[in-house]
Amino acid sequence: MSRGLRAVLAVGLTLAAPVFAQQATDAPGGVVRVLDKLTGAITDFDLGRGQAQSLGRLTVLLDQCRYPTENPSSDAFAHLTIRDAQAGEAPVYSGWMVASSPALSALDHARYDVWVLRCDTPGARPRMVQDEPDTGEDEPAIEEDPAE
Repeated sequence: MSRGLRAVLAVGLTLAAPVFAQQATDAPGGVVRVLDKLTGAITDFDLGRGQAQSLGRLTVLLDQCRYPTENPSSDAFAHLTIRDAQAGEAPVYSGWMVASSPALSALDHARYDVWVLRCDTPGARPRMVQDEPDTGEDEPAIEEDPAE
C-alpha cells in the first residue's frame, strides 16, 4: 500500500471514529416516504418494526429503525426490505438507508423513490400522511396588473 493511500485511510478513519463510537437505540418504528415518480404522489408510512405497507405494486417492510442514543432527533437509519409485485419474490432492495443521506444507499427503481424520514423516538408524534400530487389549487392566484 502506498504511503499516500495509508495517510488518506488514516485521516478517514480518524474522522469516522466518532460515528462508529456512537451508541444507537432501536426504535419501535419509523417513518418512510414513498414518491410515485409517475403521478407525483408522496406517501408517508408510519411503520412499526416488522410491519409492511403497500403502495401500488411496491411493498415496504421496516425491519429495524435506529437513532443515536445521545441525540434522538439527529439522524435515523433503517433497514428496509422492498418488493415490487412485478419483479417476483426477490426483493428489489434490502439494506440500510440513512435519513440524512438517502442517496448513500438508495432504491434503484424506475417508478418509485423511497427514503427514511425518522425513527419513532421518545416524544415524537406518530403520524400517517398520504399527500396527493400538488396541483397548486390551494395557492393564491396571481392576478395580472391591468396596467401592464
